[in-house]
Amino acid sequence: MFARLRVEETSFLMVDLQERLLPSIDRQETVIQNAVRLLKTAGVLSVPVLYTEQYPKGIGPTVPEALDAMPEGTPRFEKTFFSCWGERGFAEVFQTIARPLAVIFGTETHVCVLGTAQDLLSQGKKVVLAADACGSRTQENHNLGLDAARSCGALIVPTETVVYHLLEKSGTPEFKALLPLFK
Repeated sequence: MFARLRVEETSFLMVDLQERLLPSIDRQETVIQNAVRLLKTAGVLSVPVLYTEQYPKGIGPTVPEALDAMPEGTPRFEKTFFSCWGERGFAEVFQTIARPLAVIFGTETHVCVLGTAQDLLSQGKKVVLAADACGSRTQENHNLGLDAARSCGALIVPTETVVYHLLEKSGTPEFKALLPLFK
């Protein structure tokens, strides 16, 4: 059974939100907007974040909107493997975060996001995909990637669910800081 998200148990992993890839992603504006919401949430709630870039020499750097919202000191990891876990050194970097639950978002849902989710699940991690902060070149591939991740044991929810579950209640300074992201 999947437990609720708790700040002290959660880390975020942003996968390959890169300049040359995003123009071909279906609903790219929504994906970027929700990634920014998650990154700002991480900053307010002190949730550790790790982000990756797939072959940045060819696909370019992370989009500026995400970099601007990134908590200071967030580790960046270059990769050529599609699953983050396959890249040499990634497991060690990820394990330093030492959180049992990973919220994954980025591109492409059916390739790098799915493969990473499967590998983290096989390592005993709990995985949540922020579905509306993930994207693929086609809606069909995005949906198939979400379905495959769900069948492997990942929880699939919208960004707003991730944020509100981590907040736990209204009326706090953190709630007030993050509320404008959803108005």
